[in-house]
Amino acid sequence: MLLSSRQTEIVDLARQQGRVLVDDLAARFSVSPQTIRKDLNDLCDAHTLNRIHGGAVFPSSNENVQYDARRLIAAAEKQAIGRAAAGLIPNNVSLFINIGTTTEAVGDALVDHKTLMVITNNINVANRLRVYPTIEVVIAGGVVRGSDGGIVGEAAVDFIRQFKVDFAIIGVSAIDEDGALLDYDFREVKVAQAIIANARHVILVSDSSKFDRAAPVRIGHISQVDTFITDTCPSAKVRSICTEQAVELIETGRSTPE
Repeated sequence: MLLSSRQTEIVDLARQQGRVLVDDLAARFSVSPQTIRKDLNDLCDAHTLNRIHGGAVFPSSNENVQYDARRLIAAAEKQAIGRAAAGLIPNNVSLFINIGTTTEAVGDALVDHKTLMVITNNINVANRLRVYPTIEVVIAGGVVRGSDGGIVGEAAVDFIRQFKVDFAIIGVSAIDEDGALLDYDFREVKVAQAIIANARHVILVSDSSKFDRAAPVRIGHISQVDTFITDTCPSAKVRSICTEQAVELIETGRSTPE
């Protein structure tokens, strides 16, 4: 589903507030309640929001948001994070890139790099980078998840374990206050764990909305990464963990003091 600019803003409002109401949205956008109801029906049919009486709610913490909606959430922040991560990757190295819309933003920012070997279980990353002759793309085998083009399962885990790379770019669905890195699909988690275990330098990329979510499956802990790149880190506890565990925290939305 291709979202209109109004629908995109409605999704963002629902994410921030937890729910949106028809009358409030009609007043905000200066359109009729019928127009808003159609927007909400379309968003709910696409499983981007869940319908309630008089409005809609953002999916609960134990549900993952549909891929097209995830791409639009914090899109500008993800692009900035992607550029910052790509800036840490030199030419002539090997790297893993796992599943996620933020990791895809890193892939987009790598197109000018030279002599890279990119190993990925993300079909979208592979398709984006395959046309660049100075980037060798190696794609994992396994079960292709129809919702987002992620490759998961034991075959993908075994494939990843064949490599020892210079860098890993990983994304997560949620970050807990205690520093736990979380996801929804245990099959995806196993691949992410293999990626972390087989990289010399692990870069976690995640926009700040992941601090507002919860997910049931544990990938690992933020202390297992070397660099954490986000637009802003709202959690004092996570900041403290990064300091204590020598994890470099880079915030792309925080201006540098002059």
